[in-house]
Amino acid sequence: MRPAAFLLSFALAGSQPLAAAGQEANFLQSLAGNWQGTGHVLMRIGSDPINVRCSFATAAGRVNFSMNGSCRGFLVVRRGVSANLRLSGSRYTGAYVGPSGQPSVLSGKRRGNAIDLSVRWARPVNGDRNANMTIEKVGADGLRLRTVDRDLTTGRPVITSSIDLRRR
Repeated sequence: MRPAAFLLSFALAGSQPLAAAGQEANFLQSLAGNWQGTGHVLMRIGSDPINVRCSFATAAGRVNFSMNGSCRGFLVVRRGVSANLRLSGSRYTGAYVGPSGQPSVLSGKRRGNAIDLSVRWARPVNGDRNANMTIEKVGADGLRLRTVDRDLTTGRPVITSSIDLRRR
């Protein structure tokens, strides 16, 4: 009986990574679709927020996620935005291209309904190259994109962009 119990426990332990990978794939695929919404962006910490209207198309596979779209502010200025992530184990890595057109490095993990990412900007933004970005699923048909930077003067975190999207 002991060998059977050992084999069963070994088989179950070996299936946990597969189950986790399946859960990640399901989560990523739940983010796929066409999205549009509104939010605000700070060009610099301390500046007035700019209201933006954004639309994105997202795609997902078992281990990857991509989003491509644009945001419009001031009714006339439109900027392209894209991100590509790849899952390896429990870590996400990839690239983000924002309004500057320069690729920035992303890395992080999923926490609940969100992918929390560290950003390494291609050039200094708000005095340094570091920030955090969250891609969060909100309910069945919502997606929130948020970037948080640190005010180097006060040391406090500042939300530099927050965009709430709904599935189209």
